[in-house]
Amino acid sequence: MSTLTLGVFQQREHGLGRSFALSAMVHIVLAAVLFLGVRWQVHAPSTVEVELVDAPPPPTPVVEAPKPPPPPKIEPEVKPPPPVPKPDIVLREKPKPKPEPKKIPPPKPKDDLELKKRMQEQLAMEQKALDQQRQERQLRELLAAQKADAARKASAARASALGEYIGRIQAKVRGNWILPQDLQGNPEAIFLVIQLPTGEVLSTRLLKSSGNPAYDTAVERAILKSSPLPLPSDRSLFDRELKLTFRPRDK
Repeated sequence: MSTLTLGVFQQREHGLGRSFALSAMVHIVLAAVLFLGVRWQVHAPSTVEVELVDAPPPPTPVVEAPKPPPPPKIEPEVKPPPPVPKPDIVLREKPKPKPEPKKIPPPKPKDDLELKKRMQEQLAMEQKALDQQRQERQLRELLAAQKADAARKASAARASALGEYIGRIQAKVRGNWILPQDLQGNPEAIFLVIQLPTGEVLSTRLLKSSGNPAYDTAVERAILKSSPLPLPSDRSLFDRELKLTFRPRDK
C-alpha cells in the first residue's frame, strides 16, 4: 500500500471517530431532555401572578406646520388727488340760537321770610366786623400818633439839651478868644473837635474857613485854651467828635 493510500485511510478513520463522538453527545442530550420533561410533568407547577400594565403610549412628536411663504409685496398705484372744485359762493354758518334762560319760580312767602332773616343776620355780622376793624384801625392810629409824638418830644428834648451843651462850649470858647481888631461882618468858621470823655481836647481841624485867616486862627487858639470843655448833664449826649460853629456877633 502506498503512502498516499495510507494517509487517506487514516483521514477516513479519524472522521468516523468524530462522527461517532458527536452522535453519542446528541443522544445524551436527548435523554437528559426527556428526563427533565417527565420530572416537570410530575411536580405541580407553582402559581405566578403577573399584573399586566399597559405601557404608556410613546409621545407624539410635535410637527410644526410649515410657515406659508410671505405674500409678495404689491406696491399700490399712486394716483394723483382729484382737483378740489372751488365753491362759487361761501355759505356762512348760521349762528346757533342761544339757549333760553331757565325760569326760576318765585319763592314762596315762607321762603321769603327765611331769606330776609338770613340776609339781616348776615348784614349784622358784616356790620359788626366792619365796626371791629374800624376800632382796631383807630386804636393803631392812636398808638402810632402817641409814639410819634413821644419820639418828637424826645427828639426835641434831646435837641434842646444838645443845643444847651454846645452853647456852653461855645460860650467858654468865646471867653477865651482874642479877635483881630480889623474884623468886619459876622464871618463863620466851623471846626471839628476831638475830645476825651473828660472833655480834654485832643485835636482840632478846620472844616470851613471864614475867609479871614486871622479870625480862624484866633478861634482855634480859643478852643485849645478852653480845654477841658464842659460836659453835658445827660451823658448820652456826649460825643467824642463835635462839630462846632463860631460867629463873632452871635451870643
